[in-house]
Amino acid sequence: MLRLALSVVAVCVCSAVAYAGDRDAISYVNPLIGAQESSIGYGGTMPFVSPPFGMTDWTPQTRQNKISVTSYNYDDRTISGFIGTHQPAIWMGDYGYLTIMPQTGALRTTPDSRKLPFKHSTETARPDYYGVSLDAGEGNDIRVEITATERCAMFRFRFPKSGVPRVLVETSRPGVPGYAAIDAQSHEINGYNPHRMDAHLGPNKLPGFKGYFVIQFRQIPRDAKIYGMEEGEAESSRGAYAEFKPGETVEIRVGTSFLSINQARDNLKREIPQWDIDGVRQRLQAAWNEKLGRLQVEGATEREKTRLYTALYHALLYPRIFSEGGRYYSAFDDHVHDGESYTAYSIWDTFRAENSLLTLLAPERVDGMITALLQNFKEGGWMPKWPNPGYTNIMIGTHADSLVSEAVRKGFHGFDRDLAWQAVYKDAMTPPDGDTTRRWLDREEHTPYEARAGLTYYKQLGYIPTDKTDEASSSTLEDSYDDWCVAQIAKALGHEEDYRFFLHRSLNDRNLYNPAIGLMNGKTSDGKWAPLGGAQDTPENRAISGWTEGDAWVYTWSPLHDQAGLLQLMGGAEAYDAKLDLHFSGGHNVHKNEPSHHYAYLYDFGGQPWKTQAKVREIAAKEYGYDAGGLDGDDDCGQMSAWLLFTAMGFYPVNPASGEYMVGSPLYRSMSLKLSNGKTFRVEAENNSGTNVYIQSATIDNQPLDIPVITWEQIQSGATLHFVMRSEERRVGKECRSRWSPY
Repeated sequence: MLRLALSVVAVCVCSAVAYAGDRDAISYVNPLIGAQESSIGYGGTMPFVSPPFGMTDWTPQTRQNKISVTSYNYDDRTISGFIGTHQPAIWMGDYGYLTIMPQTGALRTTPDSRKLPFKHSTETARPDYYGVSLDAGEGNDIRVEITATERCAMFRFRFPKSGVPRVLVETSRPGVPGYAAIDAQSHEINGYNPHRMDAHLGPNKLPGFKGYFVIQFRQIPRDAKIYGMEEGEAESSRGAYAEFKPGETVEIRVGTSFLSINQARDNLKREIPQWDIDGVRQRLQAAWNEKLGRLQVEGATEREKTRLYTALYHALLYPRIFSEGGRYYSAFDDHVHDGESYTAYSIWDTFRAENSLLTLLAPERVDGMITALLQNFKEGGWMPKWPNPGYTNIMIGTHADSLVSEAVRKGFHGFDRDLAWQAVYKDAMTPPDGDTTRRWLDREEHTPYEARAGLTYYKQLGYIPTDKTDEASSSTLEDSYDDWCVAQIAKALGHEEDYRFFLHRSLNDRNLYNPAIGLMNGKTSDGKWAPLGGAQDTPENRAISGWTEGDAWVYTWSPLHDQAGLLQLMGGAEAYDAKLDLHFSGGHNVHKNEPSHHYAYLYDFGGQPWKTQAKVREIAAKEYGYDAGGLDGDDDCGQMSAWLLFTAMGFYPVNPASGEYMVGSPLYRSMSLKLSNGKTFRVEAENNSGTNVYIQSATIDNQPLDIPVITWEQIQSGATLHFVMRSEERRVGKECRSRWSPY
């Protein structure tokens, strides 16, 4: 009997240094992908030199970064510095950053005056190394090379024989009281930068915050000075510089810290104890090969491997480590604590697939990442939704609940589960301060922590009214999913009464279904349907209709936990699938933004998996490219990349906290994933090609796969998922109407 067609991506685990064919995996990564605005879109990525989850990333600086502007853009033709940055996404700010720039000739300190031309033909960008030649004028070049460790970096500057070589260190920007000092005896410049670009967004002032640094020179400077210091105002220093002999090759090593200058120096001693730039690079290369090599692929072209391994590189950058030597600075209470910490969780984006990918490819990090969120809860009163590094109140919902629920579901035990219950219970039951007196506007400044905005109304009415709270319709639907996650945690911990309560409340999404239009529709506080708000995504339309970065079409299928209920509300599988057809044909699926990411997989629920198989292939081909312009939409800390990786493997976590994955159409002949338990999960797609996108039959460990779903347990068992592919759709399937139904 022909079974439901499933897409497969094999996941394999490899040895410590893994290889993709006869090349090591890191050689396929192109960190420039996503750094150029193109006909596909703009990924807002930068060519970071950094280990997986590194605390400080290093990248060339072609423009002054700020909120909505990244340090590097592929279309720029000059470089004004090389920045140690902590900016995680284009629409987030930086903090505690440091810029270093080599130059010859007269001292030039401003970004415009010091910038130098470069050509991409001289540029080498890899996760373990960045190199470029800067045009210093009169036929002279300055060659720059960078490699890095988790908190430190090493540079090599090859200066021309003419002109005075100089290394400029910028500690902050105008109006920011950065500090720099020179220690001539140890050939060192040290200091700090207290700037937090997101400081206006969260409730915490954090007077103790600083990004500290230590820069050591291998060659003895001929001279070193501080610049930008106002007379008698040491705290207003903006930087320093060191000068060397003409024609000299200068090596520096840089330590960064959020604890102190001494800790930055200690980080440097621990991570780069010797002057060996090649050795540092080799260790970084090995670290990336170990991680990238956990995923193996067969049947992909060279450029397809580049697209795949670059996506994996992007997915393994965040969240970033935020602890040093067993201690960390907390941006939630402005104190230093013992323990491990992480930051840069773009949770509204990454809870959908990126976090799920990390449970497979970096499971050794998951307990620490959850523990970090729980520490934030203890120190600031809530788990954050977008720490950078403290509360920013960006986006909606409390989707840390999903991360905790997924970790519990998948059997992670290295965090305090009782504390986790306290945290998610507070998310679900305690409204934020001033909940009914604020609209909680997007990026509203100097508010208390937002948590679940409008929770007061949600508890009273079963929805959040659009006339009382901004983004109310989207919040109602996403809070319902978070309630489902809290229910699963309650069940796992034996809180049966709470389980039943939150499971019932997770049905609140259904309160917004408007049968007259067959879509979700916001409601006002008097129970009337809110205006739909028009087709354009503008602040005015969002205010009256209650949507976040979308509209009713974008959000109708957003209750990840209740597709069975939505199918019933729409009148059955046929109507459900027909409405999905209209969603796609009407141009409502905007893949560059995360609420649309799971939509292509939803035909699996309505018994038309062949449509899912065709649609995911179409999206992967259209939205993901192979060069600098090859990413449609902000990568958002790996979420865009995670979608491609799961889709390549042939399955996707539509409801990430369920431990189940809906099947699509694998992109390659086979993929395999090396698991932390020593086993290998493998996906095989027999007869796979660009035209053979449909699944004719599917088995898992030689047993028929009757529905388009695989589970966490099947992956962890090291199973083999085998598909037979064909060019004609196979219209044989079962509705998954009972899948994830709350009852």
